[in-house]
Amino acid sequence: MKIICIGRNYVDHITELGNERPDNPVIFMKPDTALLRNNDPFYYPEFSKDIHYECELLVKIKKEGKSIDPKFAHKYYDEIGLGIDFTARDIQSHAKEKGLPWERAKAFNGSAPISNFISKEDFDINKTTFELELNGEIAQEGDSSLMLWPVNELIAYVSQYFTLKTGDILFTGTPKGVGPVKIGDKLVGRLEGKEMFNFEIK
Repeated sequence: MKIICIGRNYVDHITELGNERPDNPVIFMKPDTALLRNNDPFYYPEFSKDIHYECELLVKIKKEGKSIDPKFAHKYYDEIGLGIDFTARDIQSHAKEKGLPWERAKAFNGSAPISNFISKEDFDINKTTFELELNGEIAQEGDSSLMLWPVNELIAYVSQYFTLKTGDILFTGTPKGVGPVKIGDKLVGRLEGKEMFNFEIK
């Protein structure tokens, strides 16, 4: 399986990081070794001093597909979840300054904590809310209606370049409010008020 991530999919997040609004979805990948499951703790890596959280709505692909028409994209997933795209912001900033790839900043071990997945049937995928709580206070609030590219458009776009396979996970982008974590922090994620993950930084 593969983890496909979308960057710059919320205008306010683009603004807070001082980035340009893209003409098309920004795609990057994480390996399966980035996955962190079952509320296991995230261990702060020694190679960075500035790890940031980015909470995102997730979609799990249920069957193989490529060059998918947007109107059929909903047939390729039944479950959604919530996750964190941990980013080594110091490493990413240095790489961007040099015009270099930034996989080291995004794809390192444990950089993709994910919740369990639940049926999409109880949700309107085009208007699903989620939030991230950091040490008891709301740090991020997201609403899929504010995405530049909705979920079905993302699936169609990504499938032009990468064949989607059963079990692939799509990170759909983060809203504003990203920020640093430190050892001892506790992160709780909720999807439409339902707790999806709850883990600590160690």
